[in-house]
Amino acid sequence: MRKTVSVTKEEGIEARKWHVVDVAGLTLGRAATRIAEVLRGKHKATFTPNVDCGDFVVVVNASKIRLTGKKLTDKLYYRHTGFPGGLVALPAEKMLARKPAEPIKRAVWGMLPKGPLGRKLFKKLKVYPTAEHPHGAQQPVELKIPNAVRS
Repeated sequence: MRKTVSVTKEEGIEARKWHVVDVAGLTLGRAATRIAEVLRGKHKATFTPNVDCGDFVVVVNASKIRLTGKKLTDKLYYRHTGFPGGLVALPAEKMLARKPAEPIKRAVWGMLPKGPLGRKLFKKLKVYPTAEHPHGAQQPVELKIPNAVRS
């Protein structure tokens, strides 16, 4: 009979890899789901829910992400200035033009656990609007996103 394997914090850190994913033409939600899964470590047989055993993910071409339907004009991203009546709503189209990495970051953030573990996992996500990134020294491997339709 086999025992359940629980990864310790140190074992999770030494087993980390770097992945790079090109999201040009991919649907936002489908890409974010796979990215969150790899950040969390759910793709590994040694997944432990309370330990950071996931990998680093570098996202390139974030400005070329695809939104389906009328989301480009109808989807709103909210933020608050901190002043009374300071709620600001920005359509996805303008958000992609101003901060191309923000929609991917927000989608992945919503799929990660909340609290100290989620904040630690989120720091392993690196998003860049173009194809260039400064993480070549880590020798990232390409991450395939299944069932992804490129337009």
